[in-house]
Amino acid sequence: MNRHFSFKYGRGQVQFDVPDEQILCEMRGNDRDAPADILDVYRQALDNPQDSPPLRELVHPGERVLITVSDITRGWQRNDRLLPTLLDYLNSAGISDRDITIVIAVGAHRLNTHEEFVELCGEQACHRVTVVNHDCRDYDRMDYYGRTSRGTEVLINRLVREHDRLITTGGITYHHAVGYAGGRKSIMPGISSLKTIQQCHMWCFNSTVGTGAGPMVDCGITSGNPAHEDMMEVAAFSPPTFIINMVPNFQGDSCAVFAGNWISAWWRGVALVEEMYGVPIQEPADIVIATAGGYPNDINLYQSQKTIHNAVAAMKPGGAAIIMAECPDFGEPAELVDWFEHPSYSEMEQAVRANFLISGFVAVRLWQDGEKGTVILLTRPENTEKASRAKMTACADMKEALALAYKACGTSKPSVTLMPYGAHTWPIMQCRQ
Repeated sequence: MNRHFSFKYGRGQVQFDVPDEQILCEMRGNDRDAPADILDVYRQALDNPQDSPPLRELVHPGERVLITVSDITRGWQRNDRLLPTLLDYLNSAGISDRDITIVIAVGAHRLNTHEEFVELCGEQACHRVTVVNHDCRDYDRMDYYGRTSRGTEVLINRLVREHDRLITTGGITYHHAVGYAGGRKSIMPGISSLKTIQQCHMWCFNSTVGTGAGPMVDCGITSGNPAHEDMMEVAAFSPPTFIINMVPNFQGDSCAVFAGNWISAWWRGVALVEEMYGVPIQEPADIVIATAGGYPNDINLYQSQKTIHNAVAAMKPGGAAIIMAECPDFGEPAELVDWFEHPSYSEMEQAVRANFLISGFVAVRLWQDGEKGTVILLTRPENTEKASRAKMTACADMKEALALAYKACGTSKPSVTLMPYGAHTWPIMQCRQ
């Protein structure tokens, strides 16, 4: 008997069937509803923080306060709704708007436009306080703090020392290089220099050129992850006074707020991410069928990469992964797809090592994931040639994708794992007794 599935693809759905006896696992995770009043939850978090006095007790009249906000690529955090509440809270504690600066923690991403400032922070906040971009290449605006134990030179935006208090905001999800997003990432890469960002991110690689990402550099791994550990050391040179981090649900709405100490509050959020998005599986599957979640999650390859990586992690070596990602803007941003112009993996990795950008590391991940089996991208026909350069086989029809997957596995009854929330859920392998 077959089971029928309908997975999101672009602005529509893809229908397909899988024989019941072949289904190994359906990775759904544990979604949560967003609270009815997120602003009330937010205020409560400021007054009842983790391992910290309430925020109002940490700031004093006349002090200057710097607030970091994630860039336009993290718009789901909805700071446009939350920042007015934070500004009002600081006002009630004696901090005037003229003493508050918001810095967009773009890391090494492009600078955000004024229109994006308004989209990110809200029109009210942009009128009330100063909003500026962090520019990782403007070394005249960086202060030197020292070196980490691994030798990373720590240069952080001078705004930190020009203000008395630092409040960082952000979101916590799985992260394919440093275990989890959020927390220390507001400092590194958020408001660090390009030199600091590149030196810290180099710890994502194995020491041997040509062997790609280190074995401990992945989703859900922090202990022994050199990139995460170096990032924590960078942030410790300029620890936030107070942290406010959100965790999204599967719809992208904030479902929880974690505030207080920059380390322990973040760890509490990490625990919720594990509970919601970490899915125990008994064994990898011959075939994994995953959706990036439809538009806008599958708008381009950069956004769809998370689903590809998550699906390959649930796949047997030499197996097949079918990724549903329409990718109408497959080639955007060019900073990702341009890496695949290199004629070989070795040359691409050497180029990334020579001038590390996170887009380059994403390209390395994609290439390595493509080497672990057959990655089949269900996408628009015009993406076929570009997908092949990224070590994927593209097709526009689900029947064709299933036929390719069965052929790649070499068995008539392959085991199948389904990932209806492929961009979010991460497989956690359970050891059988």
